[in-house]
Amino acid sequence: MTEQESVEHGIAELASEAFVVGFPLVFDLEQVGRFLHDGLGAVPPTPFNAFGHARTLAGPETTFVSVNNDTLYSIAQLDLSVGPILLTVPAVGDRYYVLQFVDAWTNNFAYVGTRATGSVAGEFLLVPPGWDEEPGENATVIRFPTRVGTIVGRWAVAGADDLPAVHALQDATALTPTLETFAPPAGIPAVEAGPTDALTFFERMRVWSQEFPPADHDRDALATYEPIGLTGSTPIADLPQEVRDALEEGYAVGKQALESSLHSMVPTTDGWQVNLHVFDYNTDFFEVGALDGREWRLTDPTTRYARRAAAALGGLWGNHAYEAAYFPTYVDAAGEQLSGAHVYRLRLSPTPPVGAFWSLTMYDLPHYYLVENPIGRYSIGDRTPGIVYDDDGGLTITISAARPADATAAANWLPAPEGEFRPLLRMYAPGAAVLDGGYRLAPIERTDNMTSTDDTTSTDRNTDEETR
Repeated sequence: MTEQESVEHGIAELASEAFVVGFPLVFDLEQVGRFLHDGLGAVPPTPFNAFGHARTLAGPETTFVSVNNDTLYSIAQLDLSVGPILLTVPAVGDRYYVLQFVDAWTNNFAYVGTRATGSVAGEFLLVPPGWDEEPGENATVIRFPTRVGTIVGRWAVAGADDLPAVHALQDATALTPTLETFAPPAGIPAVEAGPTDALTFFERMRVWSQEFPPADHDRDALATYEPIGLTGSTPIADLPQEVRDALEEGYAVGKQALESSLHSMVPTTDGWQVNLHVFDYNTDFFEVGALDGREWRLTDPTTRYARRAAAALGGLWGNHAYEAAYFPTYVDAAGEQLSGAHVYRLRLSPTPPVGAFWSLTMYDLPHYYLVENPIGRYSIGDRTPGIVYDDDGGLTITISAARPADATAAANWLPAPEGEFRPLLRMYAPGAAVLDGGYRLAPIERTDNMTSTDDTTSTDRNTDEETR
């Protein structure tokens, strides 16, 4: 390798690292912009500093990564360049809800809702970075790490008859500016698409990382990318050709590594990725409702950046496990990729221990979107009408592309696509047994190659002996 080739290789390697570090910011702000102009499924396009409310549950038309089908969404994109904004929430009774606060780097930094602040009405003053004035007497201050951030609200829905009550709660949730100004929100700096995906990505990373600075120690990481032009004022398109070539190479390597990591970076138990700490990369910003404990901090920088990027790609705006635990799986009990070409069974005995509710949602690959099916069922859980429990109180779920002929299997059917898929188990307000690892899920078993189906004992993996 010549000296020139060695230099270019080093730049490309640096670019692949930069891709992983910058991916959450770029992907998040692209989705923020998309929401402002296109909405998100049933949530209509909504300008900054206002809630957009879904009035119906998400379906296959909601083309967003790992969207849930359990709750109605209320989503707001905040731009605090206009000054502090007052958030008002109503009393909700015994209904589960959560308002999750996410900054531009995808850090979950605050929670308002059933677990975090209770079911009573309240007021919260949302303030921009550097704000140091005295708040009002009745409002709890929530400090935003970045000028732009997202509130992702989720309201539990018991069924179609319950929708009007949820709509009333949504309408009573308000965002009110506290300063009079005729200036519009500053917004996200426009970065037009370049000649390639790689150059577009790195130009957005360059511009947006300067507009929305991360935590102090992350700024040190960004500073190391000065040799590839990601910290300066020169547009990526104007960099020397050899640098742009290296950025192209680094982008391709980083992208492939990130996509591959979704399958391998999280430990698995019986095929399930136990993602209790996948969103724990926030180590700096802890406002109301965000737990600041050592068990919820991922501090190793190498692991942290990779985990943060994978979390954004596979589950943007996902909650910490103490709010909602997410267990996805790609494989069956034999370690084979799940596919609609086969029929599977999942036995839950006991069913997941939760303070709110649980569900198993079906997603296609590689997009992680909900799957169109003839009965309009995108998830199954403890609130699904008509499901049939086993004699011991457990639940046996059939997963297949074709509707089962057996009546009980059809009642407990989670439709799958014809191709590969990834189910995701959500547990809202997970119990202590989930968070301490005591609750263990059985693997998903392929049944179209079995000679007998009377083997429920072998699939019941949540015995006292194994849940310790």
